[in-house]
Amino acid sequence: MADGTALYRNVTLVAAIVLAIGIVLGGYLLGDGLRRARMADRAVTVRGLAERDVNADLANWTVNFTAQGSDLSAVQAEIDRDARTVTDFLRRVGFSGDAVTDGGGSVSQYFDSNRGENNITINRRIQLRTTDVGRARQAYARQFDLIRGGVAIQEGSGIQYVFTQLNRIKPEMIAQATQDARNGAERFASDSGTAVGGIRSATQGYFSIGPRDGDSVEEGYGGRDSPFQKVRVVTTIEFYLD
Repeated sequence: MADGTALYRNVTLVAAIVLAIGIVLGGYLLGDGLRRARMADRAVTVRGLAERDVNADLANWTVNFTAQGSDLSAVQAEIDRDARTVTDFLRRVGFSGDAVTDGGGSVSQYFDSNRGENNITINRRIQLRTTDVGRARQAYARQFDLIRGGVAIQEGSGIQYVFTQLNRIKPEMIAQATQDARNGAERFASDSGTAVGGIRSATQGYFSIGPRDGDSVEEGYGGRDSPFQKVRVVTTIEFYLD
């Protein structure tokens, strides 16, 4: 009988201890859950900016020119002469091989009833594509040499400068934008007497490439009329506040 009573007391004691531990653990988990819930409600959303000045590493210049007349053979001879003039000019300023290519052309004609003759127009394109951006810029500055040589350069013959190394600098710029966002969050937290915790959510904006002074475009290589360009990205990050 005494043994049974002792066993009963031991079982009761163990049950009480287990119950006490359960109550303590449950209270801790409940408190931790409430703390986490409060933390989830305490957050700040900031934007981080990263900018970098870059120099274009590719230049594209398409020289569009035209010849007009009433005799197809004469107009063809004129446009061929102009094509040689453009090509010789580009060779003379230092471009050779695959850098200079024939971009093709088009022919249009109609009969002028008032004059009683055909009106023929031939358009041609000579293209320069090079990584020697400085030389291309110098050549473009001398385009009036072509005009003085009789080449009727048409609208749309501007040079475009392209930065092609965006993927190489993306990771570092994203890190810079993230750090800039954290700095902004820390300033906010300091003013409100809290501390910045981990990242709750983050959104990376588009990379833009444009002239250092002027409008920009969304992500892509994008041609520009200046070799001196700026890459820009903005990230939006929500931080927990402790």
